[in-house]
Amino acid sequence: MLDIRRLHMLKTVAARGSITAAAQSLALSAGAVSQQLAALRQDVGVDLLRPDGRTVALTEAGRVLLAHAHRILAAMEEAECAVAAVKGTVGATATLAALPSTVARIVAPALAALGADHPQLVMTCLVTDEAQLRELTLGTVDVVLGQRYHHLPETAPKSVAISPLLDDPLLLVTAADGFGERPVALRELATHNLVLPPATTDCGQAILHACHQAGFTPTARYVTADISAQLALARAGLATALVPRTAIDPGAPGIRTAPIEDHPILRLLFAATRRTESANPTTAAVVEALLTAVRQDRATPVRPSP
Repeated sequence: MLDIRRLHMLKTVAARGSITAAAQSLALSAGAVSQQLAALRQDVGVDLLRPDGRTVALTEAGRVLLAHAHRILAAMEEAECAVAAVKGTVGATATLAALPSTVARIVAPALAALGADHPQLVMTCLVTDEAQLRELTLGTVDVVLGQRYHHLPETAPKSVAISPLLDDPLLLVTAADGFGERPVALRELATHNLVLPPATTDCGQAILHACHQAGFTPTARYVTADISAQLALARAGLATALVPRTAIDPGAPGIRTAPIEDHPILRLLFAATRRTESANPTTAAVVEALLTAVRQDRATPVRPSP
């Protein structure tokens, strides 16, 4: 009989591309993973992996087994969710992956509320920009608080369920003596010193797309994806930044914010979970806490500070 843990290791190695990378994500030694995969190879009687430069690749038999492994592992999770739904109680652990720009105004309030409502639930939060939906499909995390810019197509795998949380507009951010609160036409930024995220990022692409619609190509004086650095440069009067609303502390001193009136740039914040037929009470509780935090945050305007 095939071992579920070994099938999960095969799935992880296939996704990570190497035994070393898979071992790191599974918190195991590379030797332990190799040993389990050797046992899986012995179980099926055929090679499942072959060297491919510095990585490994699946053999034809490995690809066939992996396809079945996906279905088997999904069925196992479905069974666990079905039993949990009958119990109707929130579980003991869950892992959330969230964007750094969402921590202060959404994630922290949501986790605090979860701790009060479900004290038995131990939450782990991974704050990262990297490959969140892949981690979800691999089972490394249970809920993702992710983002998608509105000009980009939906790319979530069919195995992932998406719950929209918030349309989060980018605001213009300047020093306290900047625009004020009046709406600003995006084309006005053509003459500004700008701090922009790299053009290779989704946010950078969204800004470029909007600026082209407004009739100009922006020139970045400063390039960084670090929102705290963007805000610092704006506060110092060195540049105008375009920052998502939820990434701005409403009481932050020394800055002013203004909405874009003609070509709004929106990112959709969403909660993602693995798709199952039966509702998982634990992930449902996490998503509901995120939704509640968003509703409460929307009632808090970003105010200009002196």
